[in-house]
Amino acid sequence: MAITLSASDVPSPPLSARLTPPQVWGIVLLAPYLLVFLAFVVYPVCYGLWLARHPASYVALYNDPIFARAAVNTLIFLVIGINFKMLVALFLSGFFIQQRGWIKWLSVLFILPWAVPSIPTILSVRFMLNPEWGMVNQVIFKLTGDDGPNWLNDPTVALTMAIGVHIWKSLPFWTLILMTGRLAIPNDLFEAADVDGASWWQKFRFITWPSMQVLYVTCSLLSMIWTLGDFNSVYLLTGGGPADLTHVLSTLGIRYLRLDQLSLSMASIVCAMPFVLPLIYFMMKRLSR
Repeated sequence: MAITLSASDVPSPPLSARLTPPQVWGIVLLAPYLLVFLAFVVYPVCYGLWLARHPASYVALYNDPIFARAAVNTLIFLVIGINFKMLVALFLSGFFIQQRGWIKWLSVLFILPWAVPSIPTILSVRFMLNPEWGMVNQVIFKLTGDDGPNWLNDPTVALTMAIGVHIWKSLPFWTLILMTGRLAIPNDLFEAADVDGASWWQKFRFITWPSMQVLYVTCSLLSMIWTLGDFNSVYLLTGGGPADLTHVLSTLGIRYLRLDQLSLSMASIVCAMPFVLPLIYFMMKRLSR
């Protein structure tokens, strides 16, 4: 009597026998990167979430008026900074793609704020705004004979300056990205529009903008994610002052760390996740299309 065995009854070979040599070497070479990812990404995130697990931390955070002010500042920073920055980058990208020699040299100077490190550039702006010996107030004194204002002593002016520094520092990068989008548009479309007598606004509205709309929205989402984590623009320029009134969520955690309130520091970072996760979801959804 013949005995038939099903596929499930046949023992499968060990994993080492099923892997080919290239697959084995791939796993070996990938293992160090996986360990680094677990040690420096997964573990710090999990440890931070574990520190922020206590509900009392969020109650104390909610009752802290500085946290409410930081949340409002973050919203203002995002709405004004990102929209103004991306609109200016969109129109500057059309200026810098012109084939003129002086524009090419000007583009080199335009890229410098983004290319150089953040710490010396932002600190130089802070020194220039110093009310006693800063260059800005020195110029105002020579022109008018009056002392200039204390730029960073007013919360509204200080936050405006921080937004301006953020735009000035990151504007060249987004301009370059949008320039590549403009250069990808076929020139035949513009030549046909010139033959039809279209104005520059009509060419922008019916050719440039439809071709760059997806890139513009994607860059805006990515810029929003990066702006939420922008620590340097606020901390190096104002330090959160005056009176902790210019803090944003990315700098508020450092304030709690300096006060030895580690649980509040981690809780403030966790509170920023509802802003970040939807942005990452929408950006990845658009990129997957």
